[in-house]
Amino acid sequence: MNQNQQPCEAAEKLQLFIEQHPQLVVLTGAGISTASGIPDYRDHNAEWKRKQPVQHHDFMSQRATRQRFWARSLVGWPIMRDAKPNVAHKHLVEWEKQGHIDLLVTQNVDGLHQQAGHQAVIDLHGRSDRVICTQCHHSLSRNAAHQMMAYANPSFLAFSATAAPDGDADLEGVDFDSFIVSDCPECGGILKPDVVFFGDNVPRHTVETSLQHLKDASALLVIGSSLMVYSGYRFCKRAHEWGIPIAALTLGKTRADALLTLKLNAPIPDTFARLPKHE
Repeated sequence: MNQNQQPCEAAEKLQLFIEQHPQLVVLTGAGISTASGIPDYRDHNAEWKRKQPVQHHDFMSQRATRQRFWARSLVGWPIMRDAKPNVAHKHLVEWEKQGHIDLLVTQNVDGLHQQAGHQAVIDLHGRSDRVICTQCHHSLSRNAAHQMMAYANPSFLAFSATAAPDGDADLEGVDFDSFIVSDCPECGGILKPDVVFFGDNVPRHTVETSLQHLKDASALLVIGSSLMVYSGYRFCKRAHEWGIPIAALTLGKTRADALLTLKLNAPIPDTFARLPKHE
């Protein structure tokens, strides 16, 4: 694996890659949002930094898992809700306006690309600011669900904890048995953030649409992802099969290191801050 590179060197190489391959599909992961205060999942060796996120089957089948998730979210959601786009999100918007990005596919659920002004975005894993009923498909905002849970569980608002990815928090050593999980106001069904939890599948049409854009692109650019999850790695796998160049700007190991045309092992915000700006 490449040693860490200086942001200036990485910015020069990235700029050259963009000039050589001006029609991109961009794939982003948690590493692009850490500068906005949202933690990522893995360390430089692509190992878990904390306990693995909630599993889809556990969330759907175990009320205790839902109690733990929603209780921790009372602490964690406001951090994600109030996060703002950083220099990397904003620079990608600039590239889109210049016609360099055909499609941006994000593994993140924070909505920061859209908040920054990006237009052509596919949320591969859904959006954390929406909540759906798994029975009747009634939809409501995450803020509304948050307020429902907070009203039913005022004592949990006193807790504080370190933020975790996906609007969660590392709230440990707490008895969640008393937490009241609000059900769907329409049918009483299970409410779930409109995201793809681990163990669930990305909708087929989402994948097919993304891959069609990739097939027509001049290159794939990965930013801030270890690609350990197959839903992201598949884009590198397909690009490699189709002979499409792949660049990755991310700190540490990725699952696709052997497939990359260009590996930039450098800090994301510092690298973007050194790229030329076009007014």
